[in-house]
Amino acid sequence: MGTGSKSSHQSYAVSPTALAEPPAAPVDLAAAPAAGEGADFMGAASGGVGGPEFEVPELPDPYAEPVPPGEPPAAESPSVGLDDLLGDEAEPVPPAASTEEELALGDEAEPVPPAEDEVAEVSAEPEVAVAEGELQGGGEEQSADEAVLLQADDIEEVQEEEEETDPPLTPVPAAPPVGEPTGTPILVGGDDFINSEATLVAYDSPDGPREVLLTHISEEAEEKLLDALSIPGTHMEEVQVEEEVKERLGLDKEKKLAELTKTAVSSVQHKLKTGSEMSDASIAKHQAAVDAVSAVLGDPSISDDEKAMAQHYMDQLDVVKDKIDNGGAVMPWMDAYEVTETKMVTKQIPVPDGEPEPGTLAATVRKASRIKANLDPATGQTSWDGVSRSSAAGTEYEIDMGDGWKAVYRPYKDNDPSSSEFSLRGQLEVHAPSGAGHGKDLVERLEQLHLMNKPMTAAEGEWTYLSNNIQAQGLEGSAGMKAAMDTAQGLQDLQVQEIVHQRMESLMGLDSDALQTAMKRIHLEASHKVLPMKVEVVRDAVAKASGFATGAELAASPGYEPTPSTSGKWLTWSRFDVTGKKAEIQSAFKGRSLTHSLNGGELASLLGTGVLASTEKRAVMGIGGGLGMSEQADKMTGGANSVFLRVKNTPKQPGGGRLIWDDPSVLMQRSDYYAYNGDHYGAINPAHHNYNAGAITRDPMKIAKFTGSSNEIMFRNGIDLLGAEAPSRIVCHTAAERSTILASLTSRGITQLGGKPVEDVLCTEADY
Repeated sequence: MGTGSKSSHQSYAVSPTALAEPPAAPVDLAAAPAAGEGADFMGAASGGVGGPEFEVPELPDPYAEPVPPGEPPAAESPSVGLDDLLGDEAEPVPPAASTEEELALGDEAEPVPPAEDEVAEVSAEPEVAVAEGELQGGGEEQSADEAVLLQADDIEEVQEEEEETDPPLTPVPAAPPVGEPTGTPILVGGDDFINSEATLVAYDSPDGPREVLLTHISEEAEEKLLDALSIPGTHMEEVQVEEEVKERLGLDKEKKLAELTKTAVSSVQHKLKTGSEMSDASIAKHQAAVDAVSAVLGDPSISDDEKAMAQHYMDQLDVVKDKIDNGGAVMPWMDAYEVTETKMVTKQIPVPDGEPEPGTLAATVRKASRIKANLDPATGQTSWDGVSRSSAAGTEYEIDMGDGWKAVYRPYKDNDPSSSEFSLRGQLEVHAPSGAGHGKDLVERLEQLHLMNKPMTAAEGEWTYLSNNIQAQGLEGSAGMKAAMDTAQGLQDLQVQEIVHQRMESLMGLDSDALQTAMKRIHLEASHKVLPMKVEVVRDAVAKASGFATGAELAASPGYEPTPSTSGKWLTWSRFDVTGKKAEIQSAFKGRSLTHSLNGGELASLLGTGVLASTEKRAVMGIGGGLGMSEQADKMTGGANSVFLRVKNTPKQPGGGRLIWDDPSVLMQRSDYYAYNGDHYGAINPAHHNYNAGAITRDPMKIAKFTGSSNEIMFRNGIDLLGAEAPSRIVCHTAAERSTILASLTSRGITQLGGKPVEDVLCTEADY
């Protein structure tokens, strides 16, 4: 990230030292290699796809006579060499072409040194000259800014031509509809964003629409974004300071009294929330905690502090015992017993920075927050004044993008999973100036943050589809998968080298900052160009890992659907192991259904928005808190990014306020869910005590066999209740409530839900 040192942008570095003649062209990228050949490519052995840094291959040594000392360099102003940009740690990269490839290149592999009077002229090969186009036209030297702008124009021309043949999967609206709570979902190319998703929201406000792009950055893409920023206090120095700290007693940690007590409290708390009978397991957890605390209290050798600590936990357990025997309201949150001590601690103190580095965006660090929008229940419209925000546990950056534009980012690296809200890590907001018509610009502006900024095309969609299926089906460790990913990355590295070779002359005269900008554009362009080949390599590996002979056979199979579902409010990707075997999934779930019971709010309000939305989605939609059973806890576990369903035997006499999917395959075909056969608060935060990596599953066949009464299935973002994912039954409390909902849906032209007449979906408790 921008830190005031020249090494902060080394990922874009390439030597602009003047060359008498371009180096030999890199190997031809016309055909994709086999999946097992990844180690032969430059950079492929270093890791999988989507690394955090843009690595630029070192160019082969030029074949040129040395320029006499008295002659000035080719560029008008001095330029920075590769060693200066990369620093002492830069390692040479082996040439891309193998011996056989050099033979195939013929005379181009060893160009003849030019005569001395031709040293100052760059002799472009025919294909390079064609690729350069206007960049070399006229024989006149261009400024660094002109060169960068011309390259940008070339990239945009190529992208416009490609859009004609491969249009975006989700066109970007010029102006998102004002006041629409769920906004307009779009897909952005590349893999910088989780599921490649973003949402454009236009909040109503007295000053005109407030247009915002909301998305979630992948952790692997964070380094690129941070490299675009200059953040105050990023230079740190260690100092010894005396500080009062709170911490648990050593005996508490040794005997795990806090952990045992919290486990007992959590278990009983859940029964109180749901009104369930106390289970033997809950009683056993309470007894285990009582035994451990009693043993400490019975030890005559403990100190006064240790006795107070043990009594603190016993008092908590007495409350738990009362709830086990008598039930009642939920208990207050239990805090661990801590004492205050004065210690010498080593702290890192930020050293204030000066002005932002050239080419970076100024960012300030502040306490994390969320947009505090408001949803009008009467109109169904959402509004925000552009200022109001609710506080959150964590850290965020406010980023000045210039011209009235700004962004807010909640970084992974500065939000400790043990103390920050896990669900907000990676969230990004991009804010346009007030007024309508910024939809396309909101996406384009992502480039300022070094992120992909073009709508996703069908070819890119298949890459996301394959990536999601690899995770959903647990294929990451399958034979050949890592080699395929390494090969895919190697292809991208080679594409970068090819573009650098083609544009060598224009890169020569750039200063360091302009060079960084040019290389960033080259990496984005390379990623776009090479994607079809990467898809072919990975598709073949996925096919073999899932029982198909070839990638072509997989692509031709009935369940292969590499485009997202775009009906309704959400964009979701499917998994071919379910869509291709729907009958098997239905058979596995025979006699079982997925259900969701409303904890708060009304069915009419829920169906007014048309979505069952996660805690995080409800926040930006303007829906107040208190609707979820454990919203704050879910933010810490990471479950707040999902909605929770439960698999049960098909209800024969369901209560009101309930959504039921009698055909679970409707939702099981999504690729974004995970599940526990018990109540873990949807934990995906490894630092949270409810997280259990061994208990998480994404296998629909295992989910169908869940027996735990508090099992949970988490679907990211939410579920579209009015489209193809609509529930089979919506159970109202009364006939009057059903009539109100039916009238509302009819007035909006909604006559069917999930392919069934609305009248057949809406029912009441009395119908059973």
